[in-house]
Amino acid sequence: MNELLKHKLAVLPDQPGCYLMKDRQNTIIYVGKAKVLKNRVRSYFTGSHDGKTQRLVSEIEDFEYIVTSSDMEALILELNLIKKHDPKYNVMLKDDKTYPFLKITAERHPRLLITRKVNKDKGKYFGPYPNAQAANETKKLLDRMYPLRKCTSLPDKVCLYYHLGQCLAPCEFNVEESTYRQMTEDISRFLNGGYKEVKASLHQKMMEAADNLEFERAKEYRDQISHIEATMEKQKMAMNDFTNRDIFGYAVDKGWMCVQVFFVRQGKLIERDVSLFPIYAEPEEEFLTYLGQFYMKPNHFKPREVLVPAEVNSEMAEALLDVSVRQPVRGQKKDLLKLAEKNATIALQEKFSLIERDENRTINAVDQLGLAMNIHPPLRIEAFDNSNTQGSDAVSAMVVFIDGRPEKKDYRKYKIKTVQGPDDYESMREVIRRRYTRVLRDGLPLPDLILIDGGKGQIEAAREILEDELGLEIPLAGLAKDERHRTSQLLFGNPLEIVPLGRTSQEFYLLQRIQDEVHRFAITFHRQLRGKNSIQSVLDGIPGIGPKRKKLLLKHFGSIKKLREATVAEVMNAGIPAATAEEIVKTLQE
Repeated sequence: MNELLKHKLAVLPDQPGCYLMKDRQNTIIYVGKAKVLKNRVRSYFTGSHDGKTQRLVSEIEDFEYIVTSSDMEALILELNLIKKHDPKYNVMLKDDKTYPFLKITAERHPRLLITRKVNKDKGKYFGPYPNAQAANETKKLLDRMYPLRKCTSLPDKVCLYYHLGQCLAPCEFNVEESTYRQMTEDISRFLNGGYKEVKASLHQKMMEAADNLEFERAKEYRDQISHIEATMEKQKMAMNDFTNRDIFGYAVDKGWMCVQVFFVRQGKLIERDVSLFPIYAEPEEEFLTYLGQFYMKPNHFKPREVLVPAEVNSEMAEALLDVSVRQPVRGQKKDLLKLAEKNATIALQEKFSLIERDENRTINAVDQLGLAMNIHPPLRIEAFDNSNTQGSDAVSAMVVFIDGRPEKKDYRKYKIKTVQGPDDYESMREVIRRRYTRVLRDGLPLPDLILIDGGKGQIEAAREILEDELGLEIPLAGLAKDERHRTSQLLFGNPLEIVPLGRTSQEFYLLQRIQDEVHRFAITFHRQLRGKNSIQSVLDGIPGIGPKRKKLLLKHFGSIKKLREATVAEVMNAGIPAATAEEIVKTLQE
């Protein structure tokens, strides 16, 4: 522990608030809240911890804190800080899926749609449906029962939906507003849990049609009843009050938490959501943080009621969510809560073996690599590779691995601009200069290790730019390949030496994955560029041929080969003027 940390720990206040942990690059890596800041923050640096907490503590070089007036205020501040800084050790719900809704449009001739966006357009929205298939099946059922318009704009004549009995054809027939009003009210009642009444009404109509010997109509009613039973009653009823509610259960073991959410809609248990993540504070507090983040996502709409375990502070949860939060002690709701907790326990047990395997391949491999190279664990690794064809279409690519996993949003492609011919050393100098000049200019995070896909020459070229030109002292190593183009050696140091790594060790496999990934990324970019240039270069320089006409010619003929075989008249048929067509044919024949 450094002196700065010791001094700050000694003067921590005994008040509620939030704390922000920082690494040696002054990046915020964890945000937490505490009822008593002095006790919570000091606890990280005293006593024994599990492996993941030790890793967090090992990276802490500094911290800051914000005092609040209450624990509730600290919780809200914590959620906002996590959203703002996106710390790597915090729980982040990064899924971007959106749940579908059923919508009745507010048009003169309304439609029933499935949408994933809720707008203030006077339409009626029902949902969300965490199970998209359930939304599709329900819409198909309602389309059979209520013949609303299907077309985006009214056509000139009736379409197939009219002949199937699924549209009233307002394009040809006058449909009264009262008819639409009755249908939309029936659909609303159906989607709000009243499908049993609709089913009973259809049964009554079926019996009346049969009594009147209208057997075809009776069959239609019977089929509609069958569709209701198949779509709406194939799941066991979870509740009898048709209240939309979310049921949260969680389990904690070995410093990890699993949260299971059961979505109950219209009395049915229709879907669940599972989250598994490490925790660093008390489970009840971590759960409240998770709960707040869960409903901050635009696709997670708050139901009328939320059920949580007994140990959770329900008053804070209710104030945080602004919905009714219950903690049932008996009955059907308690049984569902226990079921969610049981599922969380099982999921946690099943995932531990996978987590341990994944950590061996990533976090532990990073630690072992750092030990082998006698450097800090290289949590952020940036790797470079060049690619060209005899000097043409020269490119370079960079991939980023964080905690042993690829961080694809940080990948970068570079077209080599200043190098003529096949010169790997100069290409490496150019791309290293461009990359780390921008890192310094924009204040981007520096890597803990830079890997060069190449031998001594490429490594020394990169070192010359990093140390002599930019003044950066970042560990720099090279990945050499054997005659089969497979990862063979790790070169490191000044002068360069081979780092002894076991060929079956996880750190060696990590280097293989990084080298394979950066080579794949570079060669893919090179092929794309080469393919694009090979198509363009044949037509480049012909007077009257710009990007639009190039696209037109390729679309018309399908390939340069067919264009080369075409006559002047055939080129003119593609929409090219006569003089330009003659020039194209002449150039390609030459």
